[in-house]
Amino acid sequence: MMGSVKYLIPIWVGICVYTLFSVVRGPVGLSAYKQLSREYDKLSENMESLKRINKELETTKNALMYDKETIAIYARDLGYSTGNERFIRIVGLEGTRKSHAEVGELITAVEPRYVSDITIKIIAFSIGAGLFLCMWIPDFLENKQNRRRHKKTHKPVSEGPWETARQAEEDPFYRRKQHSSGYPPPPGSHF
Repeated sequence: MMGSVKYLIPIWVGICVYTLFSVVRGPVGLSAYKQLSREYDKLSENMESLKRINKELETTKNALMYDKETIAIYARDLGYSTGNERFIRIVGLEGTRKSHAEVGELITAVEPRYVSDITIKIIAFSIGAGLFLCMWIPDFLENKQNRRRHKKTHKPVSEGPWETARQAEEDPFYRRKQHSSGYPPPPGSHF
């Protein structure tokens, strides 16, 4: 009984290995969860930055729609002037002043790295099968050795009742010979 129960251990070990790998390195395991959590934090920070930039651009848009002074400042930055203003342009310095609005940064989420479910199953099965073989091979060799010892120490089993029935069919005087001495005659004797 105990011999067959111990072979359940590799099954339980395989299940435990599969569960442990799935929880730690699986597609929905702790490692993947931590990676996704870091990506979530990065995307949340980017969203806050985009909200701040959006608020600044909204303020600038409102100022351009309703404030004449702001429109005049932006027009001067673009090279326009009013009728009484004159500009002196210096060649080579045109590109030094840029008034481009900040639009934010494009961030894409990175796929988390994990061990696939089929790989985890293969690892768990391999460990369970290896443990099973480690338990089974010594038992098999011991059984084989016990059979050899049993063969050497025990004589072959004597002929069974089927042999007696066959002799009775072949020899019509077998029953009479058996009854007179109490034992069947030895082979090769002619009584």
